Amino acid sequence: MNVRDFDFDLPQELIAQDPLEDRSASRLLVLDKHTGEIEHRHFKDILDYLNKGDCLVINDTKVIPARLFGVKEGTEAKIEILLLKRRENDIWETLVKPGKKAKVGTVISFGEGLLKGTVIDVVEEGNRLIQFSYEGIFEEILDQLGQMPLPPYITHQLQDKNRYQTVYAKNEGSAAAPTAGLHFTKELLEKIQEKGVEIAHVTLHVGLGTFRPVKVDEIEAHHMHSEFYIVEEEEAKKVNDAKRNGGRIVCVGTTSCRTVESASTEDGILKAGSGWTEIFIYPGYRFKVLDCLITNFHLPESTLIMLVSALAGRDHVLHAYEEAVRERYRFFSFGDAMFLTDQKDRGTVN
Repeated sequence: MNVRDFDFDLPQELIAQDPLEDRSASRLLVLDKHTGEIEHRHFKDILDYLNKGDCLVINDTKVIPARLFGVKEGTEAKIEILLLKRRENDIWETLVKPGKKAKVGTVISFGEGLLKGTVIDVVEEGNRLIQFSYEGIFEEILDQLGQMPLPPYITHQLQDKNRYQTVYAKNEGSAAAPTAGLHFTKELLEKIQEKGVEIAHVTLHVGLGTFRPVKVDEIEAHHMHSEFYIVEEEEAKKVNDAKRNGGRIVCVGTTSCRTVESASTEDGILKAGSGWTEIFIYPGYRFKVLDCLITNFHLPESTLIMLVSALAGRDHVLHAYEEAVRERYRFFSFGDAMFLTDQKDRGTVN
């Protein structure tokens, strides 16, 4: 399967630069994954499509202010780093720009010495392992010095850090937000629960590997970077009970989807535990747990549009994207949402 099979034309002005004031006011394109039928709604209408007995799976990871700006000791050359994943204690795998200034042994100072990092190794794809030294609590220093790691296609300055977090973000560790969850408000989640929909929390710390471009022609040759996930016993039980009782498993975002699909058995039983996943879902994949998906509109030729195409079919998805462009939907992280479902299972408001 060729990567160009997942390309589409997107006008630059449709890339959302700022979040809406009301999270749930974004638009919602509802796509029947079997027929390709499309409806245009608003996100708060998601309540109409959820049934009593369904289970909504959300990723409660929290984005850390992972972008740091420092200077190379001795030369005062400016260096930017992005924290990708904590390897152990104060050693992090990082993306460094410019990399040529960060040879092994280089010391980088942040916040006039409040935080210092020493490059101790060069690893896969030129990423640097950096050992940090500081006085106090690392997370507090990071909150003081770091910036939110917004994707490169967002050029506006984010005024409120919390708008790049879901309202249920809890477990720190992500280098990017699980953006499908940005549409939910606490009030909307309460209404969903009142309708009899179970809400299960999982954690997957989103790494930049999810968003890396596919650099091979044949997508089967693409290698996903590993990401750490956690599924608690109580949350796994919610999913398994809903499935056993005939409810649908509705994942919020590709990260929740990848978590439950990684942590389940071949016969669709979600197992509690933690670990690293490199799962790459593309057309031909057989979903074991997920039934429906809430997601944003993704980049052309990305692994994310391939995952969505695995659920609803490439032709249906690309047609829906063309419709979204025609209707001037907002794209990517701060953009509008899609719900991939089966219309015959549509819920009704109680």
